[in-house]
Amino acid sequence: MKFRLTPLNFASAFLLFVAVYSWIYGVKISGHEFKHMSSTIGWIFILFAVVVSFMDIMFRNFFVETKKIWIVELSFITLAAIIFLLVK
Repeated sequence: MKFRLTPLNFASAFLLFVAVYSWIYGVKISGHEFKHMSSTIGWIFILFAVVVSFMDIMFRNFFVETKKIWIVELSFITLAAIIFLLVK
């Protein structure tokens, strides 16, 4: 099996990093520190990383070429960011 780097690989690695960072340093939002919520927020980021990894596996099954995977996954990330900004 050939290992290919894709945008969702980077996204899941970033989400895992944020989860570990929130466990180690805690979470501070708008100057208020949430001491008891840092582990919960860490678990939420772990869940996001698992979902993103699952999406990466699904895209790899549908698209064989690495170039097509990059285009589809970058489009997926862009669409998710636009929807997030519109809802926000």
